[in-house]
Amino acid sequence: MSFGSSAAQRLANKTILITGASAGIGKATAYEFADASNGEIKLILTARRLDKLSELAHDLLAKYPKLQLHVVDLDVSKLETIPSFISNLPKDFADIDVLVNNAGLALGKDPVGQILPEDIQQMFQTNVLGLITLTQAVLPILKAKNSGDIVNLGSIAGRDPYPGGGIYCSTKAAVKSFSHVLRKELINTKIRVIEVDPGNVETDFSITRFKGDVTKAKDVYKGTEPLIGEDIAEIIVFAVSRRQNTVIAETLVFATNQASATHLYRNE
Repeated sequence: MSFGSSAAQRLANKTILITGASAGIGKATAYEFADASNGEIKLILTARRLDKLSELAHDLLAKYPKLQLHVVDLDVSKLETIPSFISNLPKDFADIDVLVNNAGLALGKDPVGQILPEDIQQMFQTNVLGLITLTQAVLPILKAKNSGDIVNLGSIAGRDPYPGGGIYCSTKAAVKSFSHVLRKELINTKIRVIEVDPGNVETDFSITRFKGDVTKAKDVYKGTEPLIGEDIAEIIVFAVSRRQNTVIAETLVFATNQASATHLYRNE
């Protein structure tokens, strides 16, 4: 979806870093930035699945030959790898303009008292500590030029916690608090902090949550018309392509059949 010449001009030649770009919202956001800029943009795409990233890169370059791409195998939960990832970026990609903190996951829906310790650790490592560590690594680059955007993918779960989401909801609440603090700390700069909180989005998210159980994953969306990755990607790119003095600070995004984390209309 193109947002017009003004948006394309604002995005032209910017360097965009997207985590979790191999599928879902991250993948859709890569396509959306390429489309909105007419391919005149630099994308750093990271994820754990390098094979999926390579497929994405091939498709993007076939459609947008002017596009500049750098693909990196990065697991943000491995905090010790983040500083070297940033310091080793090629010169043409080192001057990051936009960070999209998209990587995240939910594991299980067990009640408190029965949650696996490894699931607790993985969710906090990825959703909170990885996001914070990468933001801290990128922030000096943005501060040096007094411009840029940090886009944090939150969730309705960070606003409206639900049974079975004791850890996932907590991680997304932490993202919300971190975003608020960062925005206030950067008030004397031209760096924007943008938080996007999706509701029900059909991606690989539920397959991951239910650890490969496709039937349970499909039941999450049964009888509904959920959002898809492209719906969120359009909002991310719209926010980033506004005039620099305009901050779309928080966006809560539902499908028309949803009114809260647990209030969904199912036509079954």
